[in-house]
Order: sequence, then structure tokens, then C-alpha cells
Amino acid sequence: MKQIYNATLKALSIGVLVGAANAAMAADEVVIGASIPLSGPLAGFGLYQKWGYETAVNDLNKAGGLTIDGKKVPVKLVIRDDKTDPSVTASNTETLISRDKAVAMLGSCTPALVNAGALVAERRKVPLVAGCDPLQAFKSVRKWQYAWVMFFDETDLATAPFRMMKDLNLPTNKKVAVLADNGPDGALVGGKIWPETAKAEGYTVVQNTSFPVDSQQFTSMVAEAKSNGADVVLVDAIPPQAIAMRKQMASAGFTPKVLVMEKGAEPEFFAKATGKLANGVLVGGYWDPSFPYPGAADLGKRFETETRQTQSQHIADSHAAAQVLLDAIAAAGTTDREKINAAIAKTNKSYVIGPVKFDASNTSAIPITVMQWQDGKAVVVWPKDRANGKLLFPLPESK
Repeated sequence: MKQIYNATLKALSIGVLVGAANAAMAADEVVIGASIPLSGPLAGFGLYQKWGYETAVNDLNKAGGLTIDGKKVPVKLVIRDDKTDPSVTASNTETLISRDKAVAMLGSCTPALVNAGALVAERRKVPLVAGCDPLQAFKSVRKWQYAWVMFFDETDLATAPFRMMKDLNLPTNKKVAVLADNGPDGALVGGKIWPETAKAEGYTVVQNTSFPVDSQQFTSMVAEAKSNGADVVLVDAIPPQAIAMRKQMASAGFTPKVLVMEKGAEPEFFAKATGKLANGVLVGGYWDPSFPYPGAADLGKRFETETRQTQSQHIADSHAAAQVLLDAIAAAGTTDREKINAAIAKTNKSYVIGPVKFDASNTSAIPITVMQWQDGKAVVVWPKDRANGKLLFPLPESK
């Protein structure tokens, strides 16, 4: 009996020691979490986010890490794949906070995913910093206290093509076809802002079609846009849908003068999947390595050197989001979440995406540019003071 008692006591002692060791290990690092789309329809975005987050954390660790309670400690970034599924984003966020002990979070991409994770972080009172979530879609969910987003505003994005056409005096018949998915940003941009802006600028909306985000067949709506003689086609869709639609437009022999494909035409794999059909396609932009921001040129070069892929603007907002969070933890000097959150609110600094200063809605706006795919490269074509290439107009004939 005594032997059993001693064995039990020894086992309990070992368990206590292991628990204490684990606690000590936890105190020797700062854990931050991120749930991002590494698979599913938005995997192209997740690739850039992963690189941006990891690069910012690795650079900080190489410089010695963070000073927490007077002691230098490294940052541990734990990334989980949300599979482009909001419910998985939510469960991942809960796991990262409760199991992985993340003191703060970095966001996913697009309103459906970012907002799903932000709601969990908000409930758990854990700071979350993100890009890749248009501001009105973020602000419409609730009054945020712990979630912070730096990205473009939908009105700025949606009005940009019209401002560009006016500024560059592009000759069209002023007939517009709007084809947008029924997701949060598609419904806002396609259902409201594009039609209202078109009317205000003297254009006629000859078609406004909404479709489910998982649609793959667009032949009937493309045929309608063609029969209506639309010179300007405005599309809001995620990459797989944008790719399918561009190919179906070519099959139908429909070549408008201006083709804007928001969201879906952003990542490089859109250009790779569509080949020459990408030439001339326009998409809203907010960053390029040529912009005069600290570290912009270097970030683009590093990505292309390390990955042997063409850089994307999403490496910039993800890198900046990580830096904003890391700077806030450094300023707080503690892993206390309330103090980290308060430090985020005081952010007022220029990063690779430009100046970041959060307003009362926990957002920081990035100005919009218009980019165009030209021979596999995304070129800034408007506004004139930021352009690093000349607009290809009209859209080349499909071949």
C-alpha cells in the first residue's frame, strides 16, 4: 500500500513539475494566432497572408524579440487553415485563444472570414488586427472594441473606375453591366454603390445581376451583357468565379471596352489561370512596391526572391497588420490583453502600406488606386501621380 502511495505521489509530483515547466515555457514566449485560408477558393490570398505574417514575426525575432515585463522573449506565431469557411475561422479562433493561448490575433481575408474570427475575438476580449476586410463591411457588423482593420473603403473602391474613366477621358457608350456575387461586399458594391455612382456620372446601368458566391455558370448573364451592348462591365466575385466568368466571356466573343473584376482578379493565379485573357483586366489596388512607404520596395523584392512568385499587394497589408500588433505588444510591454488593445488604439505610424491611425470605428483607410493586368504583371495605371504604367484601352479582343 505504501509503495502504491509513494508511486502515486511521485507521479503527481512529476505532473506538477511538468505543468510548472510548461507554464515557464509559455512565459518565455509571446503567442499570437492567425486563422487564414490556406485551402479552398481563397487559398491564393492565404498564401500572401502567411508570408506577410511570418516575415514580420521572423524579422522581429531575429532582432531579439519583444521586451515583456523587462525580459526579452521571442514571438511564436501559430497559424491554422480556415479552409475558406467562416465557421472554421470561428472555431480556429476559439482554439487559438483557448488551447494555443494566443494573447492576440491576426485576421483572415474577406469580410465573411475576418468578421467571423473578429466576433469570437470580441467575445473573448482578445485584440485582433487585420487587413483584407473592406471597411464598411467590417463596420456594419457591430461597434468593435477589440477588432481593428486597415484596408480600403468600398465607396473609394467602387467609384475609382468612374473617376479614372472621367480623368482619362475614356470614350465609351456609357452603358454599364454590373455582375456581383451576393456576399457582403458584392451586395454593397454591386447592389448599391456601382449603380448609384453610374447614375450620378451619367452612365446607364443596362444590367445588374446578382449570383451566389459558388456559381460557376455565367453564360446567360454574359450573353445578356453582350446583347445590351455594355461597354463597361463591373464584376465583384472571388477568384474561381472571376476566372470562370472571364473565360466564358471570351467563349461568347464578348469584349467590352472596360472590364473591372474586383476581388477575383487580385491574386497572381487569376492571371496564370486566364493567361492572355487577363490582359487589360482592371482591379482596385492599394499598394505597390513603387509607393514611397518605408520598406515597400524591399518587401516586394524579398517576396519574389524567396518564393519565386510575383508579389501581391496582400503581402503588404498582412505584413503591416502583424507589425501594428507587434508594435502594440512592445509598447504595452506586457501580455495583458487590455493593455495591448489600448496600445493598438494609439497607433500612429507609417508602415509599408502608408500611415496607419485608427478612427473611432477601429478602422484605418488605405487610399485606392486602379491596377491592370499587363502580360502577367499588375501595373498601377491610375491615379496619374501613382501610376507606374500606361492604361491598356480598350480591353484587347479575346483570342
